[in-house]
Amino acid sequence: MNEPIPPIPLETADRFVSLVLGNLVREYPNHPGHVLGGPGDLRGPRELRPIFYGCFDWHSCVHGYWLLARLARTVPGLARVNAIAQQFDSAFTEENIAAEIAYFHRPQSRGFERPYGWAWLLMLCDELSRHRDKNGRRWHSALLPMAEMIADRFLEYLPKADYPMRVGMHGNSAFAFTLAWEFAKSHENKSLMGMLKMRSRQWFFGDADCQVWEPCQADFLSPCLMEALCMLRVLERDEFLKWFGRFLPVLADRQPAVLFSPANVSDRTDGHIAHLDGLNLSRAWCFRQIARAIAPGEELSEILMSAANDHLDASLPHVFGDYAGEHWLASFAVLALQKTA
Repeated sequence: MNEPIPPIPLETADRFVSLVLGNLVREYPNHPGHVLGGPGDLRGPRELRPIFYGCFDWHSCVHGYWLLARLARTVPGLARVNAIAQQFDSAFTEENIAAEIAYFHRPQSRGFERPYGWAWLLMLCDELSRHRDKNGRRWHSALLPMAEMIADRFLEYLPKADYPMRVGMHGNSAFAFTLAWEFAKSHENKSLMGMLKMRSRQWFFGDADCQVWEPCQADFLSPCLMEALCMLRVLERDEFLKWFGRFLPVLADRQPAVLFSPANVSDRTDGHIAHLDGLNLSRAWCFRQIARAIAPGEELSEILMSAANDHLDASLPHVFGDYAGEHWLASFAVLALQKTA
């Protein structure tokens, strides 16, 4: 029997925190994803977006803050907990939040970071809502107007989205739904919950005998497992287990075999190839979440936990190394390692 992976050790959490604190204020290199509306838009990342300008790109900066908030709440004894508070206090000002919101209101920013960055922003707000100290409550209150704006954007966009994105990168619909669901649930946003549930059922409920065309060379998400994790969020447990049995009917035979084989990462200095470490970590996250939804001790639960361990072993040692992975992988490691909501 495979033992559950223990909580994040303090030493590992401290290393993650130090890494992310440095990356949040590292403005360059930068992939701004910025559409120019005119010559006046030729400005640097920090001037355009005064909070989420570091970590190479906007979404990685957002989930860097999520990691700090998550570890500050769930790992007692962090060496740099005061530095985390100072970073949030300096970044999450009324002026800075207003500037971030204003950036989204540019006509050229209509689709900026849709849906991946949107979902991470909601995940960050959800995490801050779980804090019970005055700092966490203050940061949550500061960010909430932006999160509500993003939630409204989901509600505006999803009725127009006739088809899901079943890709292994940022556009993946199931990943965005999985993260957005956490915010919708914790903030009792019934409109968003209803929309996420409706689209998930329309797009995914009829799927069976999943054909696994992965990995692609730049995947950091498993389209197959992300769909399953999304459905685990929006369905009741019994209904999910019936659906899951149809969706991956031979999983207990360790098939499709490709799902159980950690991806090979041939060049960790290549930004796209380095995505494959993220695939291994996000698969581990999915395997562990689904394994816990199955009755403990059942053979399939043990098989999935074993697969999670294999994928963690393949990529957890490589969170640190080249900036191609260092600017984002720690957040996916935390998703994979932690049990708590």
